[in-house]
Amino acid sequence: MHQPALLVVKALSSVVALGANIICNKIPGLAPRQRAICQSRPDAIIVVGEGAQLGINECQYQFRYGRWNCSALGERTVFGQELRVGSREAAFTYAITAAGVAHAITAACSQGNLSQCGCDREKQGYYNQEEGWKWGGCSADIKYGVEFSRRFVDAREIKKTTRRLMNLHNNEAGRKVLEERMKLECKCHGVSGSCTTKTCWTTLPKFREIGYILKDKYNEAVHVEVVRASRLRQPTFLKVKKTQGFRKPMETDLVYIERSPNYCEEDAATGSVGTQGRLCNRTSPHTDGCDLMCCGRGYNTHQYTKVWQCNCKFQWCCFVKCNTCSERTEVFTCK
Repeated sequence: MHQPALLVVKALSSVVALGANIICNKIPGLAPRQRAICQSRPDAIIVVGEGAQLGINECQYQFRYGRWNCSALGERTVFGQELRVGSREAAFTYAITAAGVAHAITAACSQGNLSQCGCDREKQGYYNQEEGWKWGGCSADIKYGVEFSRRFVDAREIKKTTRRLMNLHNNEAGRKVLEERMKLECKCHGVSGSCTTKTCWTTLPKFREIGYILKDKYNEAVHVEVVRASRLRQPTFLKVKKTQGFRKPMETDLVYIERSPNYCEEDAATGSVGTQGRLCNRTSPHTDGCDLMCCGRGYNTHQYTKVWQCNCKFQWCCFVKCNTCSERTEVFTCK
């Protein structure tokens, strides 16, 4: 490379590094190792943010009818610790966010939007004789996505506490669920649609599927306690609470160390925003019903008239004639 060209490349890399430095220093809530990753991979940090937001959006969808509806998550920062209580809600948020980052990074690699990764090279050209197909196309490199999520998301767990063990376990559970739901897609090749040869590749599942699975894991979350090292008394591993012996939770279990608050009233200490002003269903016996949602405080009734154009017909020639329809509607909000 000629000297002038070399100087241009060095100048450009300096500008990129400066830009990354400014961007990374402006993101609140980053741990030191996360900031270092941000500065070395500014292209990836945008995708990480998208992945974390994917997790938050899914959390809000899955809990949209509950007292705790995930609404406060991500208001301060998509990367920082949000729920102070080590509850099953905290377990879900960590699992869904770690899975979201792994999903987004893997998708970006497959689409060619990130440097240093692409399609899964291990799944190229190999022939499966038993089932009569070979690897082809672009398999999603889930191993890369999971490892990047592990390096970035887990880097915020610095203090050696019981909560750290809980968070790391739930992060890994979310990623494991994603890995286990990878799908195999295949395409036949041959004359007139015959399947003379078949190529297959792995694809990511829809993230909504991961949301439903983790919501089921949330409903069956395991209460755990810490086992401490005998000499230093540092938290060493988690075991299922109220069981004899040292039975560890399963890899894909969501685990919690503290019971959930009721989320009825606003409480910054627990991360509860309360249910005042929330919409509720007056006739539902479930969590979205006014009795449960409003925690016995009662509800307000709001009436309004909904107006829209209806019974539209095309008139010759050349306009559309509509009637105006209206409907009285009631909505209910918690006191």
